[in-house]
Amino acid sequence: MEHEGVAAVRLERLDEDQRVVDAVLGGDRDAFRAIVEREAGTMIAACARILGDRAEAEDAAQEAFVIAYRSLATWRGEGPLGGWLVRIAVRIALRRAAGRKVVAWIDPRPGAAAEDASPFARPSAGSDPAVLAMHTERDAVLRRAVGALEDPYREVVALRFFGDRSLAEIADVTGRPLGTVKTHLHRGLARLR
Repeated sequence: MEHEGVAAVRLERLDEDQRVVDAVLGGDRDAFRAIVEREAGTMIAACARILGDRAEAEDAAQEAFVIAYRSLATWRGEGPLGGWLVRIAVRIALRRAAGRKVVAWIDPRPGAAAEDASPFARPSAGSDPAVLAMHTERDAVLRRAVGALEDPYREVVALRFFGDRSLAEIADVTGRPLGTVKTHLHRGLARLR
């Protein structure tokens, strides 16, 4: 019963998305403004996770909205509009991150490699500026590594960890079976290791 309720909500959302897209395609610019207001936060957050810079993330999200507006007629309505938009934004952010100049930082602390075993560990608020700089560089290296993955692994890993999407949402957005998405995520993470 609960599964039917989730499916009904998902269908309602797709119907709502389709009505908004039809309105935009019919010339209603305010309808697109509603899309931007609804999805901007998610898109900026996804881009910020990839780029590590809020202003650059806002630029990437804005570019994604422009591209989405121009190609809105290509949205097939098979998955949520928000997922389609985040997918565009993630690709733009990955492209931007891949184009950055590489800077190598050396960790002056003895045994730092053992301390920082998890690539997702965050520095504390009172951390030393040198440590913060090293974490920032490590994050950039991780973003570049994700950007260097081949598709479909790059897309699935980016949507999962930078786009904060569930596996079911990724399956909806990409049009792939859930099992395939799980496999792509597993293989993508193995390639990153």
